[in-house]
Amino acid sequence: MKLPGWITTATAAVAAAVLPACDGINLKELKPGVSTAAEVRSRLGNPAYEHRNDDGSVTWEYNRQPNGVECHMITIGPDQIVSKIEQALNEANLARVQEGMGKEAVRRLLGKPGTVTTFSNLGEEVWDWRVAGLTPAEEAHFHVHFALADGRVKKTSRRVEGKG
Repeated sequence: MKLPGWITTATAAVAAAVLPACDGINLKELKPGVSTAAEVRSRLGNPAYEHRNDDGSVTWEYNRQPNGVECHMITIGPDQIVSKIEQALNEANLARVQEGMGKEAVRRLLGKPGTVTTFSNLGEEVWDWRVAGLTPAEEAHFHVHFALADGRVKKTSRRVEGKG
């Protein structure tokens, strides 16, 4: 039996609204040094991306862009035990983005951007992440500007605006 289109759409909308809230509950249950890779998958599902690390570990990206303001990076050791859980979109990581960095290094640090826009007239590709504002009334964005010529960071910028 095929469901009417509005039911499918409504179900998807409710899931999109509720599932990110579950992250907070599920993340609190995960403990570095104790939780397993299987437990992470069970609680959070499959990662959006897997970053392989030189030490044999893997970092799983759980990204909530473009609507959320979080991107959790969960590092799993070769023993399949969680070694680190980090909210990647924090001030320290944003400050680490420097002129000359490549796209892969930025992606590895901050996760997939919410939007990517090319400005041919400026010779730039701009990656945008929604980030936490200073107050709940603010919507903040962090931008990384890459040169089209070499794909390297030219500069970063921020935009803050009122919600509503």
